[in-house]
Amino acid sequence: MWSILLRKLKMGSLTEKHEDSLIPHKSSGLPSNFRKSLQIRHLDCGSCNGCDWEMTALGNSLYDHQHFGIDFVASPRHADLLMCTGPGSTQLVNAAHETYEAMAKPKWVMAVGDCAIDGGVFKGAYASAGGIGKVLPVDIKVPGCPPKPDDMIKALLEFMGRKSVS
Repeated sequence: MWSILLRKLKMGSLTEKHEDSLIPHKSSGLPSNFRKSLQIRHLDCGSCNGCDWEMTALGNSLYDHQHFGIDFVASPRHADLLMCTGPGSTQLVNAAHETYEAMAKPKWVMAVGDCAIDGGVFKGAYASAGGIGKVLPVDIKVPGCPPKPDDMIKALLEFMGRKSVS
């Protein structure tokens, strides 16, 4: 166990460093009753699963998203925010629209990773929509390939109008 910890400390972060960790997004206009908890539905829109794995880390003891009142739900009908990963493959565009339409209002969309923002490495590919922003209205963008869980939790807390822990 100690050898793994020491190796991690020596190696440091393995994810890509981005010049600007968060892209400014629309002002959250979030009603006060949403500032205490946020229900999220994850939608994989053809990703390589890198962002999905980093998103899974939000539930571990280091980030503990439930501590902040953030939880993932199984149905879009229970969700306030749709967290999308992947470039929006042509096979999943209809599913993305249906998922978004199934959400109750008010509803928001978060693009996680470079692929979801502008197509990333799949930009210009025949089976890519070029980012989920071309399919759905995106409110929050978290860049990176894949973005760090720390950046995701900071973006969510900022969106909720809460101070992030550094």
